[in-house]
Amino acid sequence: MLAKGREKSLQRRHPWVFSGAVARMEGKASPGETVDIVSHQGAWLARAALSPASQIRARVWTFDPTESIDIDFLNVVCSARSSGAVKSLSVTDWTATG
Repeated sequence: MLAKGREKSLQRRHPWVFSGAVARMEGKASPGETVDIVSHQGAWLARAALSPASQIRARVWTFDPTESIDIDFLNVVCSARSSGAVKSLSVTDWTATG
């Protein structure tokens, strides 16, 4: 859960969550695990890879709440990267522009 006022960068689609933005963690998650990022009011903001020992605590996979982080997602990511079509962190955006 983010601290109050720290959701603004994610709302502008910035892909990183810095340590100072995190108010608390709910539940247990291991490094590299995919977690949901929520505002201080509990509103869903993004899905990200957790890095608890880094100053960048989470790196956003997607801003689309319907998008699952699975093998299909990763295949699209790899294809987009290799073709140079990466413009955002959402598979929906990649497939729309590529």
